[in-house]
Amino acid sequence: MLIAALPVRPQPIGTGLDSGRLKLIPDRLRELVDNQTIPGAVALVARHGKIASFEAVGWRDIEGSKPMTKDSIFQIMSMTKPFTGVAAMMLVEEGKLELHRPIADYLPEFQGQVVEERLPNGNMTTRPPVHPPMVWQLMCHTSGLGENPDGELSDQLRTMRVPLDEAVRFYGTRHLQFEPGTRWRYSNMGIATLGRIVEKVSGEDYVHFVESRILKPLGMNDTFFVAPVEKRDRIALVYKHEGGKLVRAGDEILAGDPTKYRAGARYPGPEYGLYSTAGDLLKFYQMLLNGGEYNGHRYLSRQTIDTMTRVFTPPVEPSGWMGGSGYGLTLEIVDKPEATLMLHTPGTFGHGGAFGTEGWIDPHNDLIRILLVQVSDGLSGPARDAVMQLGEAAVR
Repeated sequence: MLIAALPVRPQPIGTGLDSGRLKLIPDRLRELVDNQTIPGAVALVARHGKIASFEAVGWRDIEGSKPMTKDSIFQIMSMTKPFTGVAAMMLVEEGKLELHRPIADYLPEFQGQVVEERLPNGNMTTRPPVHPPMVWQLMCHTSGLGENPDGELSDQLRTMRVPLDEAVRFYGTRHLQFEPGTRWRYSNMGIATLGRIVEKVSGEDYVHFVESRILKPLGMNDTFFVAPVEKRDRIALVYKHEGGKLVRAGDEILAGDPTKYRAGARYPGPEYGLYSTAGDLLKFYQMLLNGGEYNGHRYLSRQTIDTMTRVFTPPVEPSGWMGGSGYGLTLEIVDKPEATLMLHTPGTFGHGGAFGTEGWIDPHNDLIRILLVQVSDGLSGPARDAVMQLGEAAVR
């Protein structure tokens, strides 16, 4: 009788998720909008292939009084990296690309790269690597390439002024920052290089390959590298904090002034170039969660997805962004207790983006959680925590 008297929280049909917990997500996000932590956000939680919670709060354009909507479009930045990874793995499955071969086998400009080291006396020296950097090491950020381009291309990730082939030729002239395979260092240059390998091996333009092989077949109609004029009004603007208030970010951020929509860009950004929506991303993540299949179409084999979601980073710290994580092939993976403090289940995989976007797939609970927000100064963590933690806490 006592058990029967306990209140039963309703669950979204077919998901097994606690609707009371899920309702806390938009409530918490509204608090963060009200106190100017974030301008607005879109959050989506899905389980067993069904959407359990899909909410839009706040503003996509504060000054223009344009509210955030479920179909708002975001610069997803580094959430682009797994798309480049999937493109590369498609070529692996076709027998055209071998992950364990040196990068220089596909891009001769990487032949003869040297490792830069600091001597005990403080002087710098260079030496040939014991083993040349391999293609797979680009995917898990252990190749030795630096994070961002320097020198004459130090402005490249803001201006996107140099085409992919030219930029990657320049990356091939840079010194490796460590012996390949011995450390983890997040490398935008590395994923850009992977994108160029996709071009060389496939014989297709990188953007065309991703569009024709991934985006269009999945029906990701609001995902693109170049913003169509007719969709620009739906693009959420990027903000930063000044004096405790939100102000628009300008041309100092990645990809430049968001209100210029990358006008004149010549670089697709395999490491950060995509715009997308929560609804579109759900299709891509569901494909990964399904072991490479979506709506009757197979994009990758189950074995390939299993390989991409294994940890390849060496036992070093750091080996990912969260702490308690390592990197697979363009995906970050929860593999240590520290990362479960956000209530991630071991084996959960996904990726974040520079402006606060997050997408995480939990195979154990058959769960997908997506947060889209646009804050350039790294202060959107409370929004991430709300969606990730409450989404997992809703599992019954």
